[in-house]
Amino acid sequence: MRRLGEVVRVAQGLAIVRSPDDSHAALGTEVLDEQLTVVGTVVDVFGPVERPFVAVSPTEGTHVPGLVGTAVYAR
Repeated sequence: MRRLGEVVRVAQGLAIVRSPDDSHAALGTEVLDEQLTVVGTVVDVFGPVERPFVAVSPTEGTHVPGLVGTAVYAR
């Protein structure tokens, strides 16, 4: 498991995560919060190559606005 980044905003029901460096998770990767609960899956990677954004589709029951400002991890 590795740190995916921090959730910076919500857009169209997706959690937008800012990567800390040029690495990112592959599409379909499970995303976990700090309590190791699955909160979604990676559906898109976009933006600058140096620090891309990752769009995460939330799992059912995940309160996406509550994730803003928290770190998430890729399994």
